[in-house]
Amino acid sequence: MMLRRRLLLAALAALAIPSLALTGSPAHAQAWPAKPVTIVVSFPPGGDTDALARVFAEKLSQRIGQQVIVDNRTGASGTIGNAAVAKAAPDGHTLLFTPNTITTATMVLKPGTGATYDVLNDFTPIIQVGSQSLFLVVNASTGINNLGELVAAAKAGKITQYASPGSGSPMHILGELFNRSAGIKLQQVPYRGSGPAINDMLGGHVPMMYTTLGPVAPHIASGKMRNIGVADPKRSPLAPDVPTFAEGGVRDAEVGAWQGFMAPKGLSPAIVAAINGHVNEILKMPDVLDRMKTLALVPVGGSPDVLKSRLAADYERYAKIIKELGVQAD
Repeated sequence: MMLRRRLLLAALAALAIPSLALTGSPAHAQAWPAKPVTIVVSFPPGGDTDALARVFAEKLSQRIGQQVIVDNRTGASGTIGNAAVAKAAPDGHTLLFTPNTITTATMVLKPGTGATYDVLNDFTPIIQVGSQSLFLVVNASTGINNLGELVAAAKAGKITQYASPGSGSPMHILGELFNRSAGIKLQQVPYRGSGPAINDMLGGHVPMMYTTLGPVAPHIASGKMRNIGVADPKRSPLAPDVPTFAEGGVRDAEVGAWQGFMAPKGLSPAIVAAINGHVNEILKMPDVLDRMKTLALVPVGGSPDVLKSRLAADYERYAKIIKELGVQAD
């Protein structure tokens, strides 16, 4: 009886060995990164988001030993690229680098004009990379020097439009808040990102735009554009001579921007932690900080919860503003 029992236990142990090996294999299959990583940018080259994504792609590639590719998937205020990432495999090989347009774009697009997703439930927040101030910039040929002159020109019908990098962007929301606060009605001209909008500004096709500072800084320095207001409670340390909207007589029109990494829903906590750790380390690099300063980005970093909280707060605030103002894509 004892001999039979020992033989039975030995046989069961032998059968268990392949089973244990198979059980361990998925963990090895899920090792990250197992192949090149794609960072989707939902806007074209020429703007902050694309420029910064390429900085992080280069640094991340050096750290993980795999190629990191930036893929510009543009259209419909960024919703095309955003939705593509939401549907991608949650294995850490497809990431989204996005501005906070992701929070508001689907709220303002007309049905059928863009892709849909649930920003709070279809993505995994990884890290908020930085925050940015928004500015009102005019073409110097308009002769406008300050917000008071701009409002007067708008009321006189001399200025009728403003450019934005897309419907539902923070700049679009800011434009409509400015309209309400200043008692004017300028029409949005949406573009597929800051680059095309700036080109049309320089060409004289639109007289003004709401924008982050980085893409327009060279044109301000050259005298082709004029920076006349910042949509922050206080003046920006990056442009201390530019008054706030409130200082210029336009109150209750404060909107900011941010950039961050996200992934499809369901990305494992271990991979989230790995990417978050790499990006936090990249944010300490002097050359990266210099590049961010050039783009007028203030580093943020921290845990994924920082970005998760930012998303939730923005969603609640902007949903209310969009409903109150009836903001919709042109």
